[in-house]
Amino acid sequence: MARIEVLQSATGTPLIPRASYVRALRPDLAADFARARSRLLFVPVHLAIIVTSVIVIAYGLVPWFVVPLLSLVIGASFAGLTFVAHEAMHGGIVRNKRVQFVLGFLGFLPFLVSPRLWTSWHNVDHHARANLPDDPDAYPTLEHYKRSGGARFACDMFSLGGGRWRGVLSLILGFSVQSAAQLILAQRTNILTAPQQRRAYLETGLMVVIWGVIAALVGFVPFLFVYAVPLLVANAIVMAFILTNHSLSPRVEINDPLVSSLTVTTPRIIEWLTLGFGFHVEHHVFPAMSTRHAPAVRKLLQERWPERYRSMSLVEALRRLHQSARVYKTSTTLYDPKTDVEYATL
Repeated sequence: MARIEVLQSATGTPLIPRASYVRALRPDLAADFARARSRLLFVPVHLAIIVTSVIVIAYGLVPWFVVPLLSLVIGASFAGLTFVAHEAMHGGIVRNKRVQFVLGFLGFLPFLVSPRLWTSWHNVDHHARANLPDDPDAYPTLEHYKRSGGARFACDMFSLGGGRWRGVLSLILGFSVQSAAQLILAQRTNILTAPQQRRAYLETGLMVVIWGVIAALVGFVPFLFVYAVPLLVANAIVMAFILTNHSLSPRVEINDPLVSSLTVTTPRIIEWLTLGFGFHVEHHVFPAMSTRHAPAVRKLLQERWPERYRSMSLVEALRRLHQSARVYKTSTTLYDPKTDVEYATL
């Protein structure tokens, strides 16, 4: 069995580098995780659902009370394409980079997220630094909260926590708002170089033009139901998973996926439709792996590190997010500056 390197953090929490998990697990897993090419079939299905629903709404082919239901369906397919894009751009579906780009462009089109931005922001920065001090997706430390007006606004007015129901805004708007902020700040935060940021702006601009043309073709009111409302739905679906991935977990000093990540479970049909996105611990151990293989990795993780592996239902994770806080007072203590209440991380 491969040697496991255990490091002691400043807080006393034993941490294991991601590479140690990989070395320990590899001998008991397939030598090469097969890419899940069949997941490409989700793309034409979701596109057909979206296009058909848009035509039906634009031409008034159904009674008015059916239109909001179709908006829900479009939103679910927006989210479905995003899950495909996420896995594709990690290399879990196809190897070809141009095909990955096309899938990323289609999947992130509703959210106006440039594939160039996503590659650097998510694949590179976030995965290398999940819940480390410079993770672009992590909630702030108390020190950062005190010195940043933006962090205070996000945590006090926008985020789930403290039992405040306005935190629902982070579900229905979160991915769109965060993506826009990452694009604007990308060069300043060293996520993108100046040329890369210009390319990201061009890709985002093309997405805006596409939606602008659709708006001109269908009209203002129909556009609300073919894009604006579905976007809120898609945000809620995607953010329900994104927020639970790491926000209940401790801050770490090295990339230890079993400490910094959480796997959330859902009914089998939801797991299938979301391409197993809830298997997030497994995904951070093997980012390029299709989550089709995640159950096998989960089984080994539970067998070898049962005291470290963290998993709960999506509903329970969202409940805990709502009731806890989003500011890190210490690596293992979440703090609500409004109520002065502390909560332990997982």
